[in-house]
Amino acid sequence: MFKDFCETLTGNRPFISVEINPPHGGSIAQIIDDIKKHKLHEKVSAFSVTDNALARLKMSAVLSAIKIQQAFALPVMATMSMRDRNKLSLQSELLGANDFDLRLILALTGDPAKLSDQPEVKGVLERDSTLLLSIIYRLNGGTDYSGQPLDPAPRPIYPFAVSDATAKNMKNLLKRMVKKLDYGARGIFTQPVFDPESARELIALFDEARSLSIRESAEEAKLILGQFPIVRARTATFINDRVPGIHVPKTIIDEMNLAAMDGADKEHEVGFAMSKRIFDEMVELHGNVHLMTHNRFELCSEIIG
Repeated sequence: MFKDFCETLTGNRPFISVEINPPHGGSIAQIIDDIKKHKLHEKVSAFSVTDNALARLKMSAVLSAIKIQQAFALPVMATMSMRDRNKLSLQSELLGANDFDLRLILALTGDPAKLSDQPEVKGVLERDSTLLLSIIYRLNGGTDYSGQPLDPAPRPIYPFAVSDATAKNMKNLLKRMVKKLDYGARGIFTQPVFDPESARELIALFDEARSLSIRESAEEAKLILGQFPIVRARTATFINDRVPGIHVPKTIIDEMNLAAMDGADKEHEVGFAMSKRIFDEMVELHGNVHLMTHNRFELCSEIIG
């Protein structure tokens, strides 16, 4: 499974992954059924599972990922947020997941705890996502973070990281990419990209980061361009204003607002056509695309085609 995953990601075939948001409830069965209904598992290379995005309570990302991986026999990447775990908890969860063959991990710092829908939530946040990457590096070497040998040693864990798609100073974005590659990231997933020019800039930046990294694994590291298909004007405004690290171009917001004036059907028609065009351009330009639709699996299936 993981050999095929790595070959697809590093090869010439398109690599398409889809983000899954676990439910605010006690079972992920309905989400699995919805994926089956739209045969999405037949169109993608992998899934990823979010970890209490926007600090809002959801089912465990790791346990959800295990269920999805078992349901589809496809590699699933579990997001792990530094916001909610210290280094003891991180290692314990990684070792437990390893025994269930969950070995793709997306490391991120996490959205601020102050955004949470739960009362008086406090973040743990011992360090940023590079702590998790360094823990995985040590586990892959057969020791825990303190240097004590693990018996038995875990099977290889494949760490990935995230990056903003834009920044006021792109040199700072480059530095953050280099840092994550230095800590062992096998690839970097970007926040949503909305035009080919931005995609080209990110690809060039990532290639430079690979050349600057001290880590040998950076030579085969890959960039995966994020895309958030927008078919509603209010969605464009919400993610631009409320979701950290995402910037929706004003031209897209204006186009969607104009379409919405002519009704929901026109709004969806314009948004879908624009999203499909962006997706096709990304696949043709780069090949590695990660779709984020907040569990709109029918939309994912239509976009992929």
